[in-house]
Amino acid sequence: MADIVNLRQFRKRKLREEKADTANTARAQSGRTKAEKTRALKETELQSRQLDGARLRSSDETSD
Repeated sequence: MADIVNLRQFRKRKLREEKADTANTARAQSGRTKAEKTRALKETELQSRQLDGARLRSSDETSD
């Protein structure tokens, strides 16, 4: 006897899988993985915070 399948759930699952495949191919074409992009973003944020913390004057005091 065949398994009962909810067609709505089957269609949604198939659509999600197709979107995931499309996203993976787009990532491969762009040359960087999602992990690499997030790591680069975190490094940029860290460098920005370090530079802001190393300023001698704040932007308010430069108008003197």
